[in-house]
Amino acid sequence: MIRKAVLPVAGLGTRCLPASKAIPKEMITIVDRPVIQYVVEEAVAAGIRDIVLVTHTSKSAIENHFDKHFELEATLEAKGKWDLLEELRRIVPDDVNVISVRQPEPLGLGHAVLRARPVIGDDEPFAVLLPDVLVDNEGLERSDLAGMLDAFEATGRSQLMVEEVPWDRVDRYGIVAPERDVPAAGQSAPLSGLVEKPRREAAPSNLAVIGRYALPGAIFALLAETPPGAGNEIQLTDAIETLRAAEGVDAWRMSGQTFDCGQPLGYLEATLAYGRRHPRLGAGFRELLARYARSE
Repeated sequence: MIRKAVLPVAGLGTRCLPASKAIPKEMITIVDRPVIQYVVEEAVAAGIRDIVLVTHTSKSAIENHFDKHFELEATLEAKGKWDLLEELRRIVPDDVNVISVRQPEPLGLGHAVLRARPVIGDDEPFAVLLPDVLVDNEGLERSDLAGMLDAFEATGRSQLMVEEVPWDRVDRYGIVAPERDVPAAGQSAPLSGLVEKPRREAAPSNLAVIGRYALPGAIFALLAETPPGAGNEIQLTDAIETLRAAEGVDAWRMSGQTFDCGQPLGYLEATLAYGRRHPRLGAGFRELLARYARSE
């Protein structure tokens, strides 16, 4: 069973400037909590118990968020604010470990994942979750991440979570080439290849990799031998393609919805989706939306 996950959070977040100038983009708030917390909650709900943050010296706020804040907890306890105290303590459950490693230079996603090698090891499978993407599984019996991890366990094959995107946007994503039929939602299928940001006419499908991976520890040795690729960076995609040629890789087609929080409109859309159904703030938020809709 996969019990470890790597979250690369060392990027500078230039697409979110100026909001990300002084705080990490992963700490920008969606309703009442930072986006990184949603991703960690997704991992924990799927059975992950070791969270490895690949971070940077400018991202200490992320580490602090998942650390215990004794003074704040003592203040809340003294004031009898038990609901807030419990909410803080739920950020990291007692049986979950959050571990930080540094990526001193921005040398690519593949390099960021490779920095977790001493923690994960070469013999244990793990997940990679990109915190730029929120995966919303509202209304589903089982989360897409849990389904993908189950597929890895059942088949022993690496899994890439994919979703269907408009054909005129395939040049923004890594696009997979199914070996045979396109998998149905909640299913996986073998791949014959993976193309990074293809032109519309060259795209083998419109199934895009959306930032969730289940990989064997063997990927680390491949990453260590992967030369710089696009952008003169070590690309995770290149190592996965080497892995696919050697032993096969599957695409897991998600059932939920994603929000691209690597850019401002993605944060706004996620805020709308999560705010409308928030158990405490939802009713008031829906009233605000209705008021602004009437004023247009």
